[in-house]
Amino acid sequence: MRRFRSTTLVLVAVMAVIGAACGTVSSGKGAAGAGDQAAAGPSKAVVTLSDFKIEPSQIDVAAGQPVEFSVTNHGPSTHTFAVTVGDKTYDTGEMQPNSTQQLSVPALAAGSYDALCTVPGHDKLGMTATVNAGSGSAPAGSMPAMSTANLTAQQMADMHKAGVDAFLAGGQTATTGGQTLKPTMQNGLKVFNLAAQNVRWEVSKGKFVDAMGFNGTVPGPEIHVSYGDKVKIVVQNQLDQPTVLHLHGMTVPNAMDGVPYVTQDPIMPGQYWTYEFTVKDPPGMYVYHSHFNSTEQVGAGLYGAIIVDPPNHTWPYASADVNRRTGQMTLGPVPRIDDTYTLFLGDGTLGYVINGKSFPATAPLTAKRGDWVLVHIANDGSLLHPMHLHGYHFEVVAQDGYPLAQPYMADTLVVAPGQRFDILIHAVYPGAWAFHCHILPHVEGPEGMYGMVTALVVS
Repeated sequence: MRRFRSTTLVLVAVMAVIGAACGTVSSGKGAAGAGDQAAAGPSKAVVTLSDFKIEPSQIDVAAGQPVEFSVTNHGPSTHTFAVTVGDKTYDTGEMQPNSTQQLSVPALAAGSYDALCTVPGHDKLGMTATVNAGSGSAPAGSMPAMSTANLTAQQMADMHKAGVDAFLAGGQTATTGGQTLKPTMQNGLKVFNLAAQNVRWEVSKGKFVDAMGFNGTVPGPEIHVSYGDKVKIVVQNQLDQPTVLHLHGMTVPNAMDGVPYVTQDPIMPGQYWTYEFTVKDPPGMYVYHSHFNSTEQVGAGLYGAIIVDPPNHTWPYASADVNRRTGQMTLGPVPRIDDTYTLFLGDGTLGYVINGKSFPATAPLTAKRGDWVLVHIANDGSLLHPMHLHGYHFEVVAQDGYPLAQPYMADTLVVAPGQRFDILIHAVYPGAWAFHCHILPHVEGPEGMYGMVTALVVS
């Protein structure tokens, strides 16, 4: 059974100063500067986005006349381009890879203005720039984007410490995804009800993003079934666009596969669709997620876990014993699993997240000394994430729902998009041990840790 613990750990640096706020998107009407818009045509600028740069970093435009930015996203991830002018933010909105969009900004008074990608965390990774209108200093209230260049060593240390303090304090957000969804029984069927919804999701303390979730959370509720169960999942579409549900990794009838116009019509806004199948897969982690406009919908949070529980809740994973001198691994008896956790890795609209949260809002994996900890890991993002656990070697016992005939030991596991792994940890070393993606721009910058970091805390 999945066991939840109340402690919440936070491993993100609190931003004391931020260059440009991710404010409300303006309609673009009205002058941005003190002067009237010039009668001449707009000033034009070409901008390129990538992972994780805005080029050029210094964008020169004419003062006193409107500006038209032609923005192209050449990166593999979703990005935005926004210009902050006083208390207004002019934003392209989300741009998919290999897309181009025009952004119109009213006439700018002479000075410098902050530009950034507003996807959470991307500005910290370097996606900032400066728009220079004519000549002059920055307008009142404008602050430079955060970088090492404008931080003292003490400021960097203080901000990192503030993040660790927040990490230890916990309780950063009121919302939590992935809670177990209890079924109702109808004529021998386990029935689960899911609603696909637009939500304002708190990724980290005080930072809300436009997301999509099942039953209002990211990830959606966790569904538990057993081999042989007859299952019905009823999906209501409360979005403003079509959707479907794909049961990733599950063996289901073709009509239940959830691919629009291949196995079913899309579920239109306000409509329902019912998926029925008998569980035929071995114990392990499986995933349900959208398969319509999936770059946006899955990236925005439309995913959740299906756990096929083992008989008598005894996972068929043998414990490993490794000879430190020879490196040879021998398998011992099946251990009692004391703690079970599910981790979803994401890198879309929400930024770099674990279970829909970025530090300081991620939750820890807590255990008592001597516990055996089973962790289900799934990557529903679009990038590789090598997950590294400090202080331990864990045992990789299953991949994509199937127990491995030859488990192996690792401290870093590359999880590709769509993959799922089960890992087993024998919690014998007390302390707080960081567990994070080892693509460093996903986890840490000059202000401290953020993004895809959690910890195994052994007491």
